[in-house]
Amino acid sequence: MSSFALCYHAVSERWPATLSVTPTQLADQVSMLAGRGYRGVTLSEAVVHPAAPRTVAITFDDAYRSVIELAFPILSEAGFVASVFAPTSYIGQEGAMSWPGIGDWLHSEYRHELNPLSWEELARLADAGWEVGSHGRSHARLTDLDQPALDAELGESRAEIERQLSRSCRSLAYPYGERDQRVVASARRAGYTVAASLGHDWPSPQTERLDWPRTFVNHIDGPLRFRLKVSPLTRRLMASPAWGVVASIRRRVRG
Repeated sequence: MSSFALCYHAVSERWPATLSVTPTQLADQVSMLAGRGYRGVTLSEAVVHPAAPRTVAITFDDAYRSVIELAFPILSEAGFVASVFAPTSYIGQEGAMSWPGIGDWLHSEYRHELNPLSWEELARLADAGWEVGSHGRSHARLTDLDQPALDAELGESRAEIERQLSRSCRSLAYPYGERDQRVVASARRAGYTVAASLGHDWPSPQTERLDWPRTFVNHIDGPLRFRLKVSPLTRRLMASPAWGVVASIRRRVRG
């Protein structure tokens, strides 16, 4: 399979958070992919047409303002489109977003890095060919929610995106990359056709479209580490049945 997906979050010159990359890193990574003949597509295209030659879905979770300020120009220069996944309760608010995992930055000099995109900015990305998908309503851990709350997180966020952007929303990225069979079933009932998780697996022809794996990219991914992450050899290994057994064992060990 020649199609795969990468998961980014924020882009910043200085923010030392794990979920951030610098503009130079992103530009070098996109340049390397383009130089190897990859075409940047939305997640939905990568999932629905996985056999398309050399396609990569670059995705951005959380909808930070830096996506349009820094990532968008870099990807546009390379002729790439991408997908951004928005936690709809935060979109358009003044000031920083906050949930477990990023809240510690609220009282630091990097607070502004947590500012979200506006609906107008998401519309601008959509007009440029980007995909705008859901990241839930409040960035909750979906596996911890009872059924009514889970259905509301997924259904209401999708409806809000469609109302605000006057476009269909069929894609979802699970907050924290966490999902189980109940969450996947809820996503299907809510009308999503594509949903992304995080993990060490790579997609295969048998991969569930509502549990599509992505590789997390962060600030420690220098040139060599990034090349290993996206190399065809690595991807073939991670899509193999043997790797599936190893990944299953690792998930059981992590509990």
